[in-house]
Formats: sequence, structure tokens, C-alpha cells
Amino acid sequence: MQRIVYSSNDLTGDETLRKEKWISSLSSGYAHLRADPAIGKPFEGELRIARTCDVAVGTIHGTVKSISRTTSDIAAHNTNNVVMLLNAGQSSLSVDQSGTSVELVPGASVLIEQSAPSVILARDGQCGLVAVQTERERVRQRCAMFEDRLMMPVPGPSMVNGLLRAYIDVLIRETEPTVPLLEQFVADHISDLIAAAASITLPGLGKDGARFGISSRGRLMSARRYIAQRLEDPLLSQDVIAAHVRVSTSQLRKDFERGGWSIGRYIREQRLERAVAMLRDPALRRHRIIDIAFACGFRDLATFNRVFRAAYDMPPSELRLIALS
Repeated sequence: MQRIVYSSNDLTGDETLRKEKWISSLSSGYAHLRADPAIGKPFEGELRIARTCDVAVGTIHGTVKSISRTTSDIAAHNTNNVVMLLNAGQSSLSVDQSGTSVELVPGASVLIEQSAPSVILARDGQCGLVAVQTERERVRQRCAMFEDRLMMPVPGPSMVNGLLRAYIDVLIRETEPTVPLLEQFVADHISDLIAAAASITLPGLGKDGARFGISSRGRLMSARRYIAQRLEDPLLSQDVIAAHVRVSTSQLRKDFERGGWSIGRYIREQRLERAVAMLRDPALRRHRIIDIAFACGFRDLATFNRVFRAAYDMPPSELRLIALS
């Protein structure tokens, strides 16, 4: 497990220089975040990160009035992730994303998209933030409708938020080498806690969860695996998938709907995620955009460009340019 501690107190120079160094490094390399220092307060900033191949956790404490993530910051990373933010400070924070704003009291948390710009405001200039990032599919396997909980605060303090904060605190502050078996399961532990937080007040989850039994989950997982294997096939359809899973098309639609998806939407988003990964891959920089579109199952370039722009607010060529620059 990789651990990073980056504190303004460890930097050389006067307060102004240390502030500039810390903020510059935060945006350029450590976390791809933008921070605005609080005005009229002595500057302090500390970033702690613990990272494995499948999950990243971190804390930011400092005298900053805002932390933001822009479109260009997003383009440099895998967007197939979700992020849980937890207010570990003493005063409220405001989280803004996609036209929605939520207030986080101390101890509260909220699940946000990694693939959309976001702004965190600390009105009193004192920020204490915990952030957890993991793959979307890991959380979906545990809480099929978790995306209905995006930008809906989980009240704090609560047991699940307390467990999440305690677990992260151990990961980022532990100085001894990580036990290999623990490192292997960290992503599962984090995904379990995020799913638990997302399910606390999800409307109707208990009723739907009871109906969404083992056989339905098994069919859904089998269908998703088959979709991943056949994603480049433009003729992939719900009838073909249902035949592979050996269930009626109407039943398969119900399985996906109970998980909060339509079959068509799920296929489209999987194709987009694969396209983003290919556009970011330096080894594929000579591949034409149309070749990537066909490799991801889109029938023509015009459709690919339209769907991609609607999802990411930029054309594929621009995302590639940002990611590979």
C-alpha cells in the first residue's frame, strides 16, 4: 500500500511560499484538486493518502475556503469511480455538483460522482475532509441502486460513518507494513462501508431488496459478464443477452430495473467507460477516434460523438488531448 503525507509545515520558506508550494502540488500531482486558501488566517495544509490498485482514501485538513475538481482534473483519472466525502471537521461544509448543493454537518457524509466537476466550500475557512474513492461496479454489486443516493447526505454522526472514518484513519496513519491479506481485501471492506452508507435512507430499499433475491442477482451478474465480453458487438441486444442467460427478455428487464437500470442504459455506459479508458491509454494514441468507437460497439462516429459529449460535456478528442498532455 502506498502512503503519502504532504504537510505545509514540512516545506521550506515563509508562510506565503509554503502556501503556494502546497496548493500547487495539490493540483498538479498529489490529488488533482484545486484549493483556495482562507483569507486572513495563518495557512496550514495537510494531505494524507493511502492507495492500492483498487481504492484510494485520503484526508485534507487546512485553512482553505474551497476545494474543487475541474473537467481537466477529471480527464487525468479513471472516471469509473464513485467518491464518498465525510466531514471530519468541526463546522459544516457545502458540497456542490451538477447543479445540486448539499450541506454536510460534522460527521455527515455524501456520495458523489468522480466523473463530474465538484466544489466543496468551507465558509469559516477551516476544512476537515475525508474522501474515499473506489470502483463503481464494486459498490453496485453490494447496493444495486446506490446511484439513487448520489448527492443525498448520510446523516452524521452515525455508526457507518464512524466505522468508515475509523477504518480510514488506521489506513492512512499506520506506519507498519501492511499485511498482504489485509491489503488484498481493503477494497472490499471500503466498498462494503460505502454500500452500507448508501443504503441507510434509500427509499424502498428494504422492499425491493427482499424481492431482488439470489436468483435475480445471479442472472444480473451473469448478464453483466456477458455484456462485458460482447461489448464491441453493435448487434448486442437485450434478446441476445436474455437468450444467453436463459431467461425471458421481460424477466431480464425486471432484473435490471430492480438494480436501477435499463438494459440499454447499462450497455451504453459500459461502452462509454471502455471508450474513456482507450482514449486515455498512451499505447492507443495513434488509434483513430472512429476505430475506438467501433471497438466499443458504437455503430457510427456521429452517434459516438453525440453520446460521449452528452455524458462528459466534451468531445472524445478533447478528453484524449487533456488526458495525454
